[in-house]
Amino acid sequence: MEHGHEGHTDHEGHRDHGPAQSHEHHAPAHGAGGPVSWGTAARATLHCLTGCAIGEVLGMVIGTALGWGNVPTMILAIVLAFFFGYALTLRGILAAGVDLRTAVRVALAADTLSIAVMELIDNGVIALWPGAMDAHLSEPLFWIVLAISLAAAFVITTPVNKWMIGRGKGHAVVHQYHH
Repeated sequence: MEHGHEGHTDHEGHRDHGPAQSHEHHAPAHGAGGPVSWGTAARATLHCLTGCAIGEVLGMVIGTALGWGNVPTMILAIVLAFFFGYALTLRGILAAGVDLRTAVRVALAADTLSIAVMELIDNGVIALWPGAMDAHLSEPLFWIVLAISLAAAFVITTPVNKWMIGRGKGHAVVHQYHH
């Protein structure tokens, strides 16, 4: 358990820095740039998974309701997955009082790789699962394969997020705004 992060001036490597010091330098004090727990990585991944799942389901519902084919429906689902993934991150950063331009840059830096990996796995499972692409929203196969694909995306993306956070990237960038 880490202690002494309040104030950021008393722990090693942070003494005698003037007030102009960028807060980004302090990211390692929040668990980035060193060992990262699997729990931290899992929470970051779950955050991305939430936005991805909202976008995926909404995209599939809209595409199906409009009578679109598989490819346009999947494209819409992917676009909405990125949109909602970024939106959830933006919501938290903006709530911390960060300006919109900075918040957008942070959200893009924090979530792009995580969402991309998640979408690749999620849509790959759905595309390769026999019958899944043709299953309708009212069929259990649709929901079962969607749940399996999201679970697989979570399992595969969590180590990616652990690696990124451990290097001060991904959700480590967001943590500096959560005080």
